[in-house]
Amino acid sequence: MSVQDTTTTTGVVLSDPAAAKVKALLDQEGRDDLRLRIAVQPGGCSGLRYQLFFDERFLDGDQTYEFGGVEVIVDRMSGPYLGGATIDFVDTIEKQGFTIDNPNAGSSCACGDSFS
Repeated sequence: MSVQDTTTTTGVVLSDPAAAKVKALLDQEGRDDLRLRIAVQPGGCSGLRYQLFFDERFLDGDQTYEFGGVEVIVDRMSGPYLGGATIDFVDTIEKQGFTIDNPNAGSSCACGDSFS
């Protein structure tokens, strides 16, 4: 996996395949005011869950990053949970979708959607 940003301890990193997939999805939306927001919310079987969605808003305290022409936003509360996390996109015969490798996660559920 190639990563475009080596400052993995201070923010999230979007791999090249993930950035390409997000860019393709944004192109399908046909809007140039959207960016990828990555957030951590209470829930899931391990206590916290990841949320990835397109957002046109900027909130007070947002951290912004750019990878391959894709703008990524992390809110102030989610930032400490996501520092050093790498978001990748896999497309194999066994699995397709975004994956998150988060060094801050002490444990995670089997589905990979939540962590603690």
